[in-house]
Amino acid sequence: MKDPETLLEYLVAAERIVLFTGAGISTAAGIPDYRGPHGIRNSRPVITVQEFFDQPEKREQYWAEKAEDWQTWKDAEPTAAHRAIRTLEDLGKLHAVITQNIDGLHRKAGTSEERLIELHGRADQVMCVDCGYRAPCGPWYKGWMETGKTPVCPECDQFLKPGVIQFGEALREEDLTRAQTAMMDPDLVIAVGSTLSVHPAGTFPIMAARAGIPYLIVNQGETLHDGMPHVALRLEGDLQELFPEAVEGAASMFG
Repeated sequence: MKDPETLLEYLVAAERIVLFTGAGISTAAGIPDYRGPHGIRNSRPVITVQEFFDQPEKREQYWAEKAEDWQTWKDAEPTAAHRAIRTLEDLGKLHAVITQNIDGLHRKAGTSEERLIELHGRADQVMCVDCGYRAPCGPWYKGWMETGKTPVCPECDQFLKPGVIQFGEALREEDLTRAQTAMMDPDLVIAVGSTLSVHPAGTFPIMAARAGIPYLIVNQGETLHDGMPHVALRLEGDLQELFPEAVEGAASMFG
């Protein structure tokens, strides 16, 4: 049998696929990316986790920004690409999804918790900085908007923060371990909708590629990994068309 040459052929041949996803998979759902020309970082100053702890005005600003995001994103629905990833799981081909995204759309699309690794946290939760308390974010954002008071943990009275990783904050060891484990034995890795420029998240696909595992990139716009010798296939274009179409083709062959 000849080696795969197209995205469809790679999907058909693979049995343990790891997807690495970035903001580009969610922009079609109305969620702005972070680093693009119209990205959030162009309109907001960075607030580090240390500033969150040390400066009350920065803490209030961070809560205000995340409450605004929550109002914008809470009703967003998964895109065709999110649903295609769920289809791969239904086909028994999905080993893991490692995502930089905090929007929860993989979960809404039905990707199972045991296969989903959200490296940068969850925007739909709040968490205590001390005791680990977690809760759905909605009531806390509503309370913040009504009172303007930054919330504290109901369990230990320490700061609550939105459940996402801030600048200067380490990724969670559990998530890093799960991602590293997922990269140990896939037979195909595909980066979808990411510039692959955020570290350490963007290093995970290269880990597998350097071990000889086929590595594919589907993105509209340049990525940091373009031109690397480890990339077996690079597709440029609308990932909401390219990726679901290939998955649908693979599903039809197994249906």
